[in-house]
Amino acid sequence: MCYIVTGGCGFIGSNFVNMLTDTTDSNVIVLDNMTYAADKHNITDHKRVRIIETDISDDTGVLSDLLLHNKVLGIFHFAAESHVDNSISNPRIFVDANIVGTFNLLDTLRRDDWDGRFVHISTDEVYGALLEDGTSFLEGKLLEPNNVYSATKAGSDLLVRAFNKTYDLDVVTTRCCNNYGPRQHKEKLLPKVISNALSDVKIPVYGRGDNVREWIYVEDHCRAIWEIFTLGQSAEIYNIGSGMEITNLELIKKVLSGLGKSYSLIKHVTDRLGHDFRYSIDNRKFMDLVGDFEFTDFDKGLKRTVEWYS
Repeated sequence: MCYIVTGGCGFIGSNFVNMLTDTTDSNVIVLDNMTYAADKHNITDHKRVRIIETDISDDTGVLSDLLLHNKVLGIFHFAAESHVDNSISNPRIFVDANIVGTFNLLDTLRRDDWDGRFVHISTDEVYGALLEDGTSFLEGKLLEPNNVYSATKAGSDLLVRAFNKTYDLDVVTTRCCNNYGPRQHKEKLLPKVISNALSDVKIPVYGRGDNVREWIYVEDHCRAIWEIFTLGQSAEIYNIGSGMEITNLELIKKVLSGLGKSYSLIKHVTDRLGHDFRYSIDNRKFMDLVGDFEFTDFDKGLKRTVEWYS
């Protein structure tokens, strides 16, 4: 028996793979195209983890062959292009990875009549933007993505829904807020802030820095995904959020203060195109499902994160 994890050498995917090998006896097969954001060294247990370098945007038959020769209990689909800045400059690769790649996986499962559970890892960005005092997103909210990344994730969400409704594929979708923690690529906000601060390099901040994001420690996200895999109802969508909201500027100042660095390292730059003001998700459906769930204290998680990158 085994699980398949797409994008398992990336940030969230590798943390999830490590959680699986730490908490279950099952083997794990990772499918990853090993782009710049992936690293095999993110995986801690190579004896029980098989890494296959493959691009899901090309339907090569790899997944079909794995399903034929292994008892696959579940597939966790993390693989995605996710850096919004890159989606602005090179949108095509996001369509290929996030929409075509997801379609190829789903269509293989349809053709092979697979009877396991497919967990689609999505994002709160598909909901669009909130005003400062807007109500947190519920799962049934209209999808209103404002950048190419979030639009391709919304498209993949709808494909997952369609394959359930049309072909009765057992699927669940999770939509999570911003993740932080170990093993994230240096292009993302927190690793870049920490790296720049340690090197006394200016830290670029879009606009006034008042954009608000909700943050969750990556290991909490991984535990939540597993709970949804085991307890969630087929075809349902579950928001995963911690309730911890903070502006980008406040977050950067927290990191600088923790490192004993001056706020003078902050450099305000022209705001990003399609930059949503605020994300905030309502996680009551998830909490009703699991009954009890402990989230990592933000300051403690941030301290761990800074130490890991230091």
